[in-house]
Amino acid sequence: MMPPVDLLASLRGRLIVSAQAYPGEPMRHPQTMAQVAASAVGGGAAAVRVQGLADIQFTRSAVEVPVIGLWKDGHDGVFITPTAHHAVAVAQAGAHIVALDGTRRPRPDGLSLAQTISRVKDRSGALVMADCGSLDDAVAAAEAGADLVGTTLAGYTGERRKTDGPDLDLIAAIATAGLDVPLVAEGRIHTPAHARSALDAGAFAVVVGTAITHPSSITGWFDAALRAAGAPLP
Repeated sequence: MMPPVDLLASLRGRLIVSAQAYPGEPMRHPQTMAQVAASAVGGGAAAVRVQGLADIQFTRSAVEVPVIGLWKDGHDGVFITPTAHHAVAVAQAGAHIVALDGTRRPRPDGLSLAQTISRVKDRSGALVMADCGSLDDAVAAAEAGADLVGTTLAGYTGERRKTDGPDLDLIAAIATAGLDVPLVAEGRIHTPAHARSALDAGAFAVVVGTAITHPSSITGWFDAALRAAGAPLP
């Protein structure tokens, strides 16, 4: 496996693509998600982010770039790789980087974020990305031992309003906070201009998901634009 310092260096200033489908959707199959991830790598993605143990395993076989893995369990509160059990399983499935809820909210298993990160590192060679919702989350996650912090949960934890695009103010605040870990911008990055703005605001790397890998959402954007314009039927 690539040494951690080289793995992180390979992501500097680059695009990470999140390939995820929701339960019940036509593309919700691990092999399909691995194919989507491989297609993103073909377009220039420096890493991919996938959800679910089988997705991680299939994607590891399909790409040669770092795989950021997570395990969503539930829909509310702390549900992104919520416990140490989930986190260790993600690492053992083959993820180079384990993404988990990095907020200061109580975790379902009662462990602290630091304890969870410690267990991942004790039992695997994986790095840990903390998905945060605020500056305070990012500071606490870095202190807890996270190797990267992300803005994934900005606007979803009640600490900050949900912006239409990326939360550039939060990205800038974390970037200038003096943390010694890389900052990954993630969340509502829907255009190349958004991605560039996130990088310019101080992000180390940028994650784009829905705008690249979720056809129903992308189709809905186009459909809504046409309906709003009142386009006459031919």
